[in-house]
Amino acid sequence: MDILIQPATIQDLDLLMDWRMEVLHEVFHLPKDVDLSELTSENRKYYQEMLPTHQHIACFAKWQDEIVGCGGICIQKEMPSPDNPNGLCGYIMNIYTRKSYRQQGIGQRIVDWLIKQAKEMHVQKIYLEASVDGKPLYQKMGFHDMEDYMKL
Repeated sequence: MDILIQPATIQDLDLLMDWRMEVLHEVFHLPKDVDLSELTSENRKYYQEMLPTHQHIACFAKWQDEIVGCGGICIQKEMPSPDNPNGLCGYIMNIYTRKSYRQQGIGQRIVDWLIKQAKEMHVQKIYLEASVDGKPLYQKMGFHDMEDYMKL
């Protein structure tokens, strides 16, 4: 399968929003009729602020002329440390492939592309949250479980 990874720009905002809402519905098992108007508005604001400044890089996976997947990475700066001297880190998120296209390497192509973009920006630390289905892929790509993290 010949997959093309295409960067998303602010001109793709409506398409990005469609895909983001599809991802949220599936990942959070949301009913089709749930009111997400406030969440949609906040996600739109996020893309409008972060895409032009490259604090978020998004992409689509295309097969022939059809978009079959998407992904993104948030770029942020934390305090520099021995394991991240320049403080730049990336948080990979929103990795998604439509069901009929899964298990064909598309997710890996998306993640590889996002990692490449981050490394070109000198990001030294990249992390993500993995679903049960996604964990084997990320482990195969070299990601490992992080200890000592907590969430409030």
